[in-house]
Amino acid sequence: MERKPCDVRGRKWEVRRRMLKTKRILLVFLLTSHVLLPTFAQAAASPVPNEDAFLLDALWGRYRSRVPEDKFKVGVALGGGGARGLAHIGVLKAFEESDVRVGGLSGTSVGALIGSLYAAGISTSKLERLAQDIGWSSLTNYSRYSLFRLVLTEERLSNSNMEVYLREQIGDVRFDQLKIPFACVATDLQTGERVVFREGPVALAARASATYPGLFEPVEFRHRYLVDGGLVSNLPTDLLEPMNVDMIVAVDVTADVSHSTLKSVLEVMNQAIAIQSERLAQDEIGRAQVVIRPEINDIGPMDLSRSDELIDDGITAGRRAMPVVKRYILDKHFKSLIGPAPKS
Repeated sequence: MERKPCDVRGRKWEVRRRMLKTKRILLVFLLTSHVLLPTFAQAAASPVPNEDAFLLDALWGRYRSRVPEDKFKVGVALGGGGARGLAHIGVLKAFEESDVRVGGLSGTSVGALIGSLYAAGISTSKLERLAQDIGWSSLTNYSRYSLFRLVLTEERLSNSNMEVYLREQIGDVRFDQLKIPFACVATDLQTGERVVFREGPVALAARASATYPGLFEPVEFRHRYLVDGGLVSNLPTDLLEPMNVDMIVAVDVTADVSHSTLKSVLEVMNQAIAIQSERLAQDEIGRAQVVIRPEINDIGPMDLSRSDELIDDGITAGRRAMPVVKRYILDKHFKSLIGPAPKS
């Protein structure tokens, strides 16, 4: 009996329909298993076994081959913490290694410094080299003599060198000229208001955000006297929302205040700011889908000499968080994984 062409086409369509259904069931199973795992990345060890990591990498490769790079944007908030903030470099490097695009940045204090450099196009490799050579003398007029003068005459130190240093690295760039959208926070010393920088010169804004109150002269800007943004907003996750990012990652590098040693005036001041920042950060952290906390144990906020350790701690924490970040992205783009391949 001769088969009719319509029967042949019908059977082929039925086979294709069943294969597609099987594929969808498999993908639903895989993605559901990823999504149901914890969404926070503070665990001491990665919860992803080798088999799960293999499947995740396979799905991620499929996603990256099908979805344009600018389709999904991850916003990253970089918190304050003094020298401990050098760990931000390692976290950003982990994003690069995992081929996860950072589409928006916000920062406070050291987070504003690192964020401004990265948003301007400075690579993490160059940031690592800069961190190895950086010292307080290259950013401020900090010295034993200047501290002695501060005590005797109450003449505060200057961090104007910080602005000079930033300009040497990124030029006189303005916010609208950055390669990645960026915003940072400072504090109005007279009113206590939070001052958000989204426009104007980037170097001045980052310097204002990182001006330690009481130790350094405030930065004068539009009749305001600005100091460290950590007084009012240490993890400015809300600044990422206007950038139309699809998820928010918060990087917290603050120290555990209960284990801090208070041997000097500076350490007492650091402790006071850290306590206030920690309380303020609770609401800010609540806006993030993923929180990354590098395990920085005994490194203080003034210790710039241990940059390699800090960056390594950031890389380790970032790598642990990447599976969670990828699962979130894959869940949001589920349809692109099961649909037809894009036309070349």
